[in-house]
Amino acid sequence: MARICVFCASSLTIDPRYVELASRVGAALAARGHDLVSGGGSVSMMGAVAQAVRAGGRHTIGVIPQALVDREVADHDADELIVTPDMRSRKGRMDELADAFLTLPGGIGTLEELTEVWTAASLGLHAKPVVVLDPTGLYAPLHELIRRLTDEGFLHGNAASALVWTTGIDEALTAIEQGLGGPAVSPTITDQVESAP
Repeated sequence: MARICVFCASSLTIDPRYVELASRVGAALAARGHDLVSGGGSVSMMGAVAQAVRAGGRHTIGVIPQALVDREVADHDADELIVTPDMRSRKGRMDELADAFLTLPGGIGTLEELTEVWTAASLGLHAKPVVVLDPTGLYAPLHELIRRLTDEGFLHGNAASALVWTTGIDEALTAIEQGLGGPAVSPTITDQVESAP
């Protein structure tokens, strides 16, 4: 059993197939005995994944900043709802609570969360699996950009391999389970120099 942090959209304007995907991911997490750490929202994909995890009998932890609670989008049905003062502390708390990270389709907030945990993994700051689930190819341009950055020498060492790309739910959860408890990525000296202030 692991606590899986799922990054995904909370937008009400997305195609319903993405909400359905989130619901199926939540059901699969529960079926495989995992708990959920989420951004603590009750709407769209974020709400769907949490509802499905709870329906499957597993524990959900939502972490949400006070400003979003004030907008009445908090998942008050969460088994634990942690309210933080701001977005930065929200992400830090989610990172602390999670054993692994799974990114579903999402917008700018999802991309920020993904790149932050991926960067930390690539620098050896944590050994938690970072997996992208992209069944529709939405992230194909990002995947291609990462390939190009690697080819051009902007990504060195194990940075690109610290991010696992998948297209199916079972594939994504298997990648997470196989990566749990693994060693942290050892950054190359070039990675360390590039990340220095």
